[in-house]
Amino acid sequence: MRRFFSSLALTGVLLGSLPILSFAQGTPGITLFGGPEQANMLNFYLQSGQAGRWDRYKLRIPANKLNLAVALISITYPEYYKGKFDPDKIEVRIQGESVPLEEVVWDADNNFIEIYPTEPIPAGNKLEIVMSNVKNPTFGGMFHFNANIRTPGDVPLLRYVGTWVLSID
Repeated sequence: MRRFFSSLALTGVLLGSLPILSFAQGTPGITLFGGPEQANMLNFYLQSGQAGRWDRYKLRIPANKLNLAVALISITYPEYYKGKFDPDKIEVRIQGESVPLEEVVWDADNNFIEIYPTEPIPAGNKLEIVMSNVKNPTFGGMFHFNANIRTPGDVPLLRYVGTWVLSID
């Protein structure tokens, strides 16, 4: 009986000392200073969230932010974000279904990504932009990714939707 309890205690110590594998980020967390207004913050999920590693970003836009149809999704990011994107591995999903894309443009010099769906995305849908094969910057930090849309048949101006505040460790 004594052996059993000592084995149990030893097992508990060993299991307790192992690092717990967890996902990097599931929500934007709390921003104390210098962030966007709470109403403009968008949810996201980073698979890794660690500096210098390959990652997958899932950037979400809720349905209540999309009152108009979407002909273009533009994502801007700060100059100091030195990560890399794979335009061939970017997709847009509506309720888990992938939307056919005409083109994805990554302009690394001007810090933006433009996503052109084949047909306008109807208003009132919850979007998820999945960016696979992302190389996180070598040095971590907090990065504001801004979401803008252009509507079909409208004046060709981008409309601000919200901001994802990504934190890379």
